[in-house]
Amino acid sequence: MRPDPDELLARMNDAASKALRGKLTIFFGSAPGVGKTYAMLVAARSEVEDESRDVVAGIVETHGRKETAALVLGLEMLPRKHVAHRGITLEELDLDAALARRPAIVVVDELAHTNAPGLRHTKRWQDVEELLAAGIDVYTTLNVQHLESLNDVVAQITGVVVRETVPDEVFEGAYEVRVVDLPVDELRDRLREGKVYGKAQAERAAQEFFREGNLTALRELALRRTAERVEAKMRSYKAAHGIEATWATSERILVCVSPSPSSERLIRAARRMAASAHAELLGVYVETPAAVRLGAADRERLARNMRLVESLGGESITLRGEDAATETVAYARKRNVTKIVLGKPTHSRWRDLLRTPFLDDVVRKSREIDVHVISGSAPAAGARRAAPAPTSTGTRATATRFAPAAALVSLATVTSALVFGRAALADVVMVHLLAIVVVSMRYGRGPAIFATFASVLAVDALFVPPYMSLAVTDLRHVVTFGVMFVVALVISHLTSRIRDQADSAREREQRTASLFAVARDLGNARSRDELFEMATGHVGAAFHAQATIHLPAERHGGDDAKDDKTAAAVAWALRHAKPAGASTDTLPTASALALPLVGSKGAVGVMTLAIGDPSHDATARETIRRLRDPDERQLLETICKLIGSAVERTQLEDDARDARLRAETEHLRNALLSSVSHDLRTPLGVVTGATSAILDAPDLDPASRRELVQTAHDEAVRLSRLVRNLLDMTRLEAGALALRSSSASVEEIVGSVLARFGGRALTTTVPSDLEVHGDAVLLAQALINLVENAVKYSPATEPIHVEARERGGMVEIDVADRGGGVYDSDKTRIFQKFFRAHETEGGGVGLGLTVAQGIAEAHGGSLSVLDREGGGALFRISVPATPRRATESA
Repeated sequence: MRPDPDELLARMNDAASKALRGKLTIFFGSAPGVGKTYAMLVAARSEVEDESRDVVAGIVETHGRKETAALVLGLEMLPRKHVAHRGITLEELDLDAALARRPAIVVVDELAHTNAPGLRHTKRWQDVEELLAAGIDVYTTLNVQHLESLNDVVAQITGVVVRETVPDEVFEGAYEVRVVDLPVDELRDRLREGKVYGKAQAERAAQEFFREGNLTALRELALRRTAERVEAKMRSYKAAHGIEATWATSERILVCVSPSPSSERLIRAARRMAASAHAELLGVYVETPAAVRLGAADRERLARNMRLVESLGGESITLRGEDAATETVAYARKRNVTKIVLGKPTHSRWRDLLRTPFLDDVVRKSREIDVHVISGSAPAAGARRAAPAPTSTGTRATATRFAPAAALVSLATVTSALVFGRAALADVVMVHLLAIVVVSMRYGRGPAIFATFASVLAVDALFVPPYMSLAVTDLRHVVTFGVMFVVALVISHLTSRIRDQADSAREREQRTASLFAVARDLGNARSRDELFEMATGHVGAAFHAQATIHLPAERHGGDDAKDDKTAAAVAWALRHAKPAGASTDTLPTASALALPLVGSKGAVGVMTLAIGDPSHDATARETIRRLRDPDERQLLETICKLIGSAVERTQLEDDARDARLRAETEHLRNALLSSVSHDLRTPLGVVTGATSAILDAPDLDPASRRELVQTAHDEAVRLSRLVRNLLDMTRLEAGALALRSSSASVEEIVGSVLARFGGRALTTTVPSDLEVHGDAVLLAQALINLVENAVKYSPATEPIHVEARERGGMVEIDVADRGGGVYDSDKTRIFQKFFRAHETEGGGVGLGLTVAQGIAEAHGGSLSVLDREGGGALFRISVPATPRRATESA
């Protein structure tokens, strides 16, 4: 078989990426105490002594075992990283030291270990991944109970839920897995001797986790998991080297499933064979282009047979191809199948003369694979379905297909007689072949065969002497009729086959288009509610049923879980990640079908389809028929997987958003506490110091006393302004800032502001008749913040200039200074809470400009910062002018 170019390219890329990574060797055991660390250290010392490789012990847990500790001697030990946590000091792998040292091999014990909080990675296996990515080989240890996929199995066996797990892809990606095995009795002896745990802990472990049954089951799990990995590597090797032959390293049985009534018996027989051989069972159905002609009853029976395979513990697979035998054998080789189970043919032998029987084809192509043929007798007579009685509808359907075939043959005969007459027999034959092609394309195989017979008879009776008779006097005409008949049959067969292929391709295209539309809309959904609306809309429109999505404690869409049975089906589907409800074997009397929405970590929700009562509703009967169709069911389950992945994505986005929000909240809280504590402490300290001096020295002269009182007053005013900004910011964020708007003089507002800064040089340019419509107190507060900001960041010798004007119905008030200005990169950030462009200058919390901007926007205006000509910054607050003034100025 010619290798697949895509597979070759993927294999080359995988090999190239693996060449750059380090090699992971896992010493794998069934339980603590089997000797994993000991075997790992023996292998590491062997690498040093025999191979002269550079080996470093990153972290090794000896657990007080002298034999294990002795093996560490002589190996270079990396210093451990000490992490303080809740009053104790934890020792962890120093990942940075290992990366800097860069040895050939690093020994890292206990792959499933959880790191101390504060380290770069939460899990030790993530540290190992970083070492491997740096090209460093790693030796490590792992117990079977720490594998993620076996976590629930181990919990069921031992009653202990293991919290520290390792993803299966880490285990699968290991270069080598070395099983460290120990008989159960020997392990329990080691436990009693204190070589696993201390005496008190060993006694408790012997009665709980280390029971004989638990250890036996864990040992089997470890050996099976390793065997599965070895088999996967064997299949990869065969694929990489183009080996098609089956290697019978383990038993695997494939049973061919079909819509035949005897297929059920065949599946059960194959299951008995698989059980006796402890083999895996695969149920395979090959969908050929001819499958589009299957009736509703055949499709339902096929779906029932595929479900039977799954209920018996097998894996059901649907393949698509032109040749069922070729596809079956090719898949059997791909899965390393050792036995193929087929049923005896029950059709008439004349069909074998027209084409190679499926059984013979499989036997001839299977070569080294054993083929078992089991009796394909039909079910007992009592179990047979009665043939449907003929109906007028069926008669009309047959007539609508064969009547046009007869009409086309008649038209071809009349046309040939009028155009060519009886002399051009070859042309007459070609015209009739054309009619047969048209019949095959439009009406199918049966009418095409009918047209073939009718054409041969018409040509014989009307165009070959003796006319109006079926007798043939010239033997050459017998050959002509034979060739015509064979060619017509071949043409009709090929045409019908092409038609079947086109119908099959059309159905696949429709399914692909549906999946594409769902995937596109789910990807474009901007919120979870929009995602649910699109998902339920697509499924409801496709299956003509009301779709509802149920998440734990949530429901989106319709209200189809009113009855207890549907609610129970939803709960069962969520818990077991399998379908339940209508058209299934679990709670089949429920009025809705519950399908799990499966993500990467299991079921994240359930989607229900409200089907209704099929005994009274034709739409419900049609929906159930479609749900039993394997292709339709596969389409629905694929859509549910897409929805599950999308729901999981939105949940991860919500978690990430919450994490960012918590981080930002913590950052703001720390910034607020840092800034406010400093800015509150300073004025409070000054006030406390000044008042203490006055109290402690009652004989102070009046000038000194006044100076101290003035200092305390100034700091108290500063403290009041700081608290007011905090309160204003709180009201702004809560949307509780109430405006008391009225017409106010800008000159008076500016004047009240400048009076607060009597000791500072200030200049103004404010028209006396300029009025603003707003809250004069809040606007004054905004200007105070702007002027105070200008005073902080400009030289004391340079005056602050305040200018006001009216422009386009808005009053613009500029506060300009001669300070260092504002960088372009800071002009948008300067209005953020707690942001200060010059951290070391001026003091303050960084709320004044934020509050000023909030006040301006509350008035329907804005606050911006510009560069002042000649240097410095210019802050411009823009608020609505009084309407009367705006009209007069116009």
